[in-house]
Amino acid sequence: MSRRVRRKVARKGKVLPSYPEVEDEVLVLERKENVDWTNLPDDTVIQLFSCLNYRDRASLSSTCRTWRVLGMSSCLWNSLDLRAHKCDVSMAASLASRCGNLQKLRFRGAESADAVIHLQARNLCEISGDYCRKITDATLSVIVARHEALESLQLGPDFCERISSDAIKAIAFCCSKLKRLRLSGIRDVHGDAINALAKHCPNLTDIGFIDCLNVDEMALGNVVSVRFLSVSGTSNMKWGVVSDFWHKLPKLTGLDVSRTDIGPAAVSRLLSSSDSLKVFCALNCPVLEKYTSFHVNKNKGKLLLALFTDIFKEIASLLVDTTNKAKNVFLDWRNVKNKDKNLDEIMNWVEWILSHTLLRIAESTQQGLDDFWLKQGAALLLSLMESSQEEVQERAATGLATFVVVDDEHANIDWGRADAVMRDGGIRLLLDLAKSWREGLQAEAAKAIANLSVNNNVAKAVAEEGGINILAGLARSMNRLVAEEAAGGLWNLSVGEEHKGAIAKAGGVKALVDLIFKWANGGDGVLERAAGALANLAADDKCSTEVAVAGGVHALVMLARNCKFEGVQEQAARALANLAAHGDSNSNNAAVGQEAGALEALVQLTRSPHEGVRQEAAGALWNLSFDDRNREAIAAAGGVEALVALAQSCSNASPGLQERAAGALWGLSVSEANSVAIGREGGVAPLIALARSEAEDVHETAAGALWNLAFNPGNALHIVEEGGVPALVDLCKTSVSKMARFMAALALAYMFDGRMDEFALIGTSSESVSKSVSLDGARRMALKHIEAFVLTFSDPQAFAAAAASSAPASLSHVTEGARIQEAGHLRCSGAEIGRFVAMLRNPSSILKACAAFALLQFTIPGGRHAVHHASLMQNAGAARVLRAAAAAATAPLEAKIFARIVLRNLERHHMEPSL
Repeated sequence: MSRRVRRKVARKGKVLPSYPEVEDEVLVLERKENVDWTNLPDDTVIQLFSCLNYRDRASLSSTCRTWRVLGMSSCLWNSLDLRAHKCDVSMAASLASRCGNLQKLRFRGAESADAVIHLQARNLCEISGDYCRKITDATLSVIVARHEALESLQLGPDFCERISSDAIKAIAFCCSKLKRLRLSGIRDVHGDAINALAKHCPNLTDIGFIDCLNVDEMALGNVVSVRFLSVSGTSNMKWGVVSDFWHKLPKLTGLDVSRTDIGPAAVSRLLSSSDSLKVFCALNCPVLEKYTSFHVNKNKGKLLLALFTDIFKEIASLLVDTTNKAKNVFLDWRNVKNKDKNLDEIMNWVEWILSHTLLRIAESTQQGLDDFWLKQGAALLLSLMESSQEEVQERAATGLATFVVVDDEHANIDWGRADAVMRDGGIRLLLDLAKSWREGLQAEAAKAIANLSVNNNVAKAVAEEGGINILAGLARSMNRLVAEEAAGGLWNLSVGEEHKGAIAKAGGVKALVDLIFKWANGGDGVLERAAGALANLAADDKCSTEVAVAGGVHALVMLARNCKFEGVQEQAARALANLAAHGDSNSNNAAVGQEAGALEALVQLTRSPHEGVRQEAAGALWNLSFDDRNREAIAAAGGVEALVALAQSCSNASPGLQERAAGALWGLSVSEANSVAIGREGGVAPLIALARSEAEDVHETAAGALWNLAFNPGNALHIVEEGGVPALVDLCKTSVSKMARFMAALALAYMFDGRMDEFALIGTSSESVSKSVSLDGARRMALKHIEAFVLTFSDPQAFAAAAASSAPASLSHVTEGARIQEAGHLRCSGAEIGRFVAMLRNPSSILKACAAFALLQFTIPGGRHAVHHASLMQNAGAARVLRAAAAAATAPLEAKIFARIVLRNLERHHMEPSL
């Protein structure tokens, strides 16, 4: 589903070691009031500049005239990587004065390609571009015409769909010094284009026509200068022609046919017939792999790289000294003191084709490769991450980020592959890459860290290796791609409760909030990841306060109001929901409600076409509705109508959306006016439908909303008319959730305590004139199941002991058996408490027992709102009524015992008045 220089500071309670000689130097600097940094030697300043990225280099050079001149030194502008920037014509023109000696250029996209000529870098030797799907023949022809000194041209790995053989001919005519040409995804590479290359580019030694549809095999046999040739992923190859002609290429040293349908006959002939061929790469070639007995041993001095060969061992055979472990072959080669130019060229090419092919295989999510990835693939990618070629390092890191992913949509990764990366020291390698000054490496390394951190063990290793500080630093990058991947890493790490505090301590909260403001107008990926990370952090009480202090409420509301990308909307709403979930411990709930446009934006998001957005918006409104002012403001913003419409539309939606839609209506219905409005808007029927859901969590929220609605006699009659009694009875009887059964019973008790009967005598609602309802039958059904529910909490032996004894221990035993843990979180109004107190006088013994049972739940010591409820009961004169109920000769035993327990609870809360 995503990535800075830090000063050492003393931590509280920790004494840092003393270094007298350093302290002396610091004191000298402190005594010297004015330090003239322009007196630094030019070489030192240039060396400093060379360690910075282009943006920081430009910022530093703008501090004074001397540094401005040094910042334009040609040695600092030998290479330029524009991939992270929007390089249009005007930007290219502004850079032109620095690019007179530019040798190497990397760019991304068609717009940057169009701007390349405006850099006026006539001496360019290397051009590498990606995201080239929209680059045309015309653009490429102009580029090569303006840069005749080109020695290397690479476009890919994505397909160059609009480039044809005409552009290849233009390359041949214009770039006579060309040594390397690698193009991906060209439809047809005709013979005349290849022959033009053979004729006009005598130094062309490295050719790659990768993932092409058609390539003229016979014409490639005419490029006698070629040493390294790749047709990886290319379709429609005539392997008979290949084996007839390519073995005659006098200098062919390396051949890559990976991801093609080459068979063993062609492989054997090429290996046996070519005198110069040393490396044959045929990774992921299904036809060849069917012949598991295929061997290349008879072709001594030639190596075959395939899924069924030991790739490390094969490559090690190129080295003179093969005494070390084969898996260290790349490291051994890099450390060789006496360099061999020919070997270096072969190894650099091998690194490049392996990084490209392994990435392509990882992207394909092909089945049946677990054994390869675990035994060789992961180790190969880790070895390639240490390459001296930046492009190889990037692709290896991207390969690691990709091959572990099993299901991108649900953020599932292969734990075995992740463990293989961690076991071979991959976390340390990735973190070292992430600390590079090269932003391309930072981005790809952070992406890999992010994906791997879905695994809890990897996340722990990342944290232990200092990865949280690194990612928090990268999240401050001015490079959007780097910041995006770093935010993704923090998002995944913040899933673990143990990492939230460390992220906040590393400054991650502030960095994530700043990202939202920095990229508010363009950067859906970075915004989604930043909001997602903040959502995870906001679930922690302490971190949620830091999010608010850092300006997170304003930032997230801004996203909810203005961003049109559903991923950002979903995460922003989720973050606001989590911020509002700590109403008892901080003021974030009220702060979100008071932020201009917040409630209106969330109400609007409940109408989104995307279920995830609707779900998180409803969840946020549910949490916010616990605040009295928010509750009324949500209703004023159209929340009742929107949430009723949402409930009506989500009968076939996910349980998560159903739960939150019903939960938000439950929260709003605490207000009598909102409860009436919900009934008037048609909210009863969809809540009854949700009460029939198979999901336990939906049972609870639907039952809670119907309980609140049933307090109003008009709504109660609606519930009866809409068939709500059987639905509530079913909940009361069969739901796995004790809370759902409890609230269903309370709703039924409200409906049949007599107030609805009085309302029904006045007249039925306008919507139900034609309905004939048997209130007596519904009442009998309801009372029967209320009684059955209460009795499930009645242990006859414990009740008999409590009735025969006045000892507190006997009541405590009954209390523990009757307690519904979650009921302690319910908060009732004075009117609701008063209604239960009045119910203790109801002629129905069943309702008396139900009322006493409910008051027991609301006053159990330790409950979140027990003291509040006890106070309300005092105001309602409950003690006298409870004593009467406990002493009534005709009252059921359950009602008497429960009433005694409630009286004891009131005494514990010191709320009983002197009578």
